[in-house]
Amino acid sequence: MLRPAQHHQTPGNAKKRHWVKDHGLLLVNAGLFVFFLGGMIVSGAATYSEEQQAHGQPATGISDFLASGNFWEAVFENWESEFLQMAMYVVLTVFLFQRGSSESKPVDKEAPQDEDPRQAKKSDKTPWPVRRGGWVLKVYEHSLSGLLGLLFVLSFTLHAVGSAAAYNEEQLSHGLPEVSTWEHLGSSQFWFESFQNWQSEFLAVAVLVGASVYLRERGSPESKPVAEPHYETGA
Repeated sequence: MLRPAQHHQTPGNAKKRHWVKDHGLLLVNAGLFVFFLGGMIVSGAATYSEEQQAHGQPATGISDFLASGNFWEAVFENWESEFLQMAMYVVLTVFLFQRGSSESKPVDKEAPQDEDPRQAKKSDKTPWPVRRGGWVLKVYEHSLSGLLGLLFVLSFTLHAVGSAAAYNEEQLSHGLPEVSTWEHLGSSQFWFESFQNWQSEFLAVAVLVGASVYLRERGSPESKPVAEPHYETGA
């Protein structure tokens, strides 16, 4: 009697598959980011070239687009709003609550996120800053909002630089004088670019916070268990 062939799983392959499973959410989102950024570059370069030709300039390629203010403005205008949203959300959820939402800490009981790490039982697996204590721990316990806030400031700055460069390209094409980045910060165009993205980010957060009170997504950590009452708050 013939026996079916057995496929032996090597430790290396098993470890690789285990690592991919452990980091799947990050890997897929990073991959989607690269894919959509590539799509933006290709389509943006084509649009930029068409605009240059409409102004009597020669056609341009992808490298010209990447060096233009239009590219930097478009990229960092969006990054700025995303990092602002996430930084504000992290900070606001420390102090504010939404009864019934999976996005909120419990309203009527202590949350593990509020525990003082200085009183925690420490082991070799405890993060090093917690074991180190002092100013290192002080920085570490606010490191998430700190990183997001720093990324927002950097993106905001690069958005301003890119937007000013794009604005000056438009000015020169019409024979008008250029402006500095600082002067451009005071323009309505720059703030229109920012506010049009900021408002959409906080609308999305408000919808998620409110909808998670009454709606469910089975299997998602962003949702409460499907059978859980609406008034139950937190994950």
